[in-house]
Amino acid sequence: MAKVVKYLKFSAIVLLMLGLACYVVFAMIKMTDPAPDELCKDVELVVSKNTKVDFVDAKVMESLLKSKGLYPKGKLMKDVDTRSIEKLISENDFVSKVECYKTAGRKLRIDVVQRTPVMYIIPDGENGYYVDKAGKVIPGTVFTSNIVVATGAVTQKYASEELAPFGAFLQTDAFWNNQIEQIYVTKGSKNKPVVEIVPRVGDHIVYLGTLDDYEKKLRRLRIFYEKAMETVGWNKYSKINLEYKNQIICTIRKRK
Repeated sequence: MAKVVKYLKFSAIVLLMLGLACYVVFAMIKMTDPAPDELCKDVELVVSKNTKVDFVDAKVMESLLKSKGLYPKGKLMKDVDTRSIEKLISENDFVSKVECYKTAGRKLRIDVVQRTPVMYIIPDGENGYYVDKAGKVIPGTVFTSNIVVATGAVTQKYASEELAPFGAFLQTDAFWNNQIEQIYVTKGSKNKPVVEIVPRVGDHIVYLGTLDDYEKKLRRLRIFYEKAMETVGWNKYSKINLEYKNQIICTIRKRK
């Protein structure tokens, strides 16, 4: 009998705790969920910042919502369509993610995450576009000088699968991010794309060949820069070839 009483007491305590937890959750929901007949007081529109350049900002997003009649400020909270707002903003090619939700104080919160372009591509005879670090192609004819540009025989497949990871690497390395200005892509043996780099410092071209092992190639080049170029001068060579493993082949500039 004592065991039964003890069990009943334990069950009662558990039920009481569950009831209390449910009440707290319900109270929190009621506190944060505005009444449907209240007007939206304000909009908190937050756009993540890019390390290079911002293609999307809060003012642009606000204008977009107003032009489509979806800007929520002054509307009844029950009439604010968060899903339609998310759908409209997510249609922007430079937007990676968007979340829209109602908060306490009759406010609406909109969080927008931008894509980060890592390279601008100008294929031969075609319009330019950006690629982000995930390889997504982002249409755009306006080029910003803060991002490395690649020109030449570039297909979208090559841009997404090869150049995008290369561009992402450059943005994470302060030295190469500042040193590399432009990339030329041409066809090598068996029509395989090969890469030449135009540096910001020095009057020479760096030939990488394919992008295989580009981190190792650039590591060798940096060591060469630090040990040799400071001695012989940055304009002594017209071309530096990193195509072959563990080798650096330099072409001396012809005297005029």
